[in-house]
Amino acid sequence: MEIRIGIVQSMKELEVDLGTESNMDQVTRDVEEALAGDTVLWLTDRKGRRVGVPSSRIAYVDLGSPAGERVVGFGVA
Repeated sequence: MEIRIGIVQSMKELEVDLGTESNMDQVTRDVEEALAGDTVLWLTDRKGRRVGVPSSRIAYVDLGSPAGERVVGFGVA
């Protein structure tokens, strides 16, 4: 599962690949808890690296599908 986080006053967004074993409901709860408690949102990517984002700097969160499912370019359906 892929998560994209928009950062306040930044044109770039943080993109973290959580891996296929991630539970979207649990990640949603983690994001909601961090935002409600004004704490740091900690995520662990599929390679085991930890990423922390202060919840006060989060503009938006986009929970998506794994990056491997995205199609780029022209295709015929």
